[in-house]
This record gives sequence, C-alpha cells and structure tokens, in this order.
Amino acid sequence: MTTLTINDFATETTAKAPARNVPQTAGRTLWAPMFVMALMGFAGGIGIAIYRANLISTGGDALDIAALGQYGPAAMFFGFASVFAAISFAIAKILGEFRVGGGSVQEAAHTDVKTLKMPATAKVFIVGMAMAMMLILGAVVLHVIAGINIADGGVSAETIEQWSIWLEAARRFGVVLYLVAIMLGLATIVQVLQYQSFRIRQVADRT
Repeated sequence: MTTLTINDFATETTAKAPARNVPQTAGRTLWAPMFVMALMGFAGGIGIAIYRANLISTGGDALDIAALGQYGPAAMFFGFASVFAAISFAIAKILGEFRVGGGSVQEAAHTDVKTLKMPATAKVFIVGMAMAMMLILGAVVLHVIAGINIADGGVSAETIEQWSIWLEAARRFGVVLYLVAIMLGLATIVQVLQYQSFRIRQVADRT
C-alpha cells in the first residue's frame, strides 16, 4: 500500500478557504442553462426530422428536403454541443465545491488551508472543451449556411454531398474531442478526491 505525503501534491497555502476560480464559477452558473439549451436543440432537431420525413412522403420540393437535411444535423449537434458543455460545466462546479468545502473544513480546524493547485488534466480539460465546442458550433453554422445556399438552388447535388461528408467529419471529431476532455475532467475529480482524503486525515492527526 502506497503512503502519500504532502510532497506528492502541488499545493498552495492560504490563511482562509479559497474562493472558486473562474472556470468553477462559470460552471456553477452555466451548467443548467446549457442543459436547457441542449433540450431545445434536440427538440428542434427532432421536429425538423419529422417535418422533412413528411415532405419526403408527400412529394415535397426537393430543394426544401435537401436544405432540411442540413438544418436537422445543425439543430441536433447544437444540442450535443450544449449537453456536453453542461456536463463539462457540472464537472467544474463539482471541483469548485471540493475547493471551497475542503478549504472551509481546514479553516474550521484552525490550520493552514492547503489547496491543490490546478492539475495538468484540468488545464487540458478546459482547453479541450473550448476547442470541441468551437469545432461543433462551427460545423453547426456551416450546416445552416449550406442549407440556405441549397434552398436558393445554386448548389449541385455533388457539392451538397461533399459538404455533408466534410461537416459530418468535423462534427464527429468535435464529439471525440469533447469526450476526451470530459474524461480528463473526471480524472481531475479523482485527483482532487485523493488529495482531499489525504488532507482530511492529515488535519485529523494534528487535532
């Protein structure tokens, strides 16, 4: 069994419990609105899919059907971007609760408040989340632009297919990047739990 010491963690010492950092504050505020936006995106995507299926079954205009084939994925992946953002912000919120709660326990025990510095996994988590969101939302915007151009009738079937393939690839890569970022966020929670467990035992031994 490995015995951890304070030297196994990069910490910062303060007299009082630290406040949430910027990502944790944003997570506390934004996770719920992003979840609501995800539900709206998914509902919109389903509605567009139903409407498009109805047009196909009733012999609707081919350009309208093709344009809706771009708007549908745009709405659905707006939903995916939002729900992944909600999960990421929820992770940041959890980390903020650990930061403030752990500091408060140490302050109440009248000891120096030692807080774990932001791990490398957390930094990569933030960067990866931002990159994934920009990639997916960029694909969403391009889907809308493609749909508008298709509806105007100035785009060939071959061009439509090319756009769809490239944008699908961008969306899929964005989802993979988001999932990797979320995994790193969860790995950060594990590191914080390890430190909190160690620090609580350390404070208990001194009281």
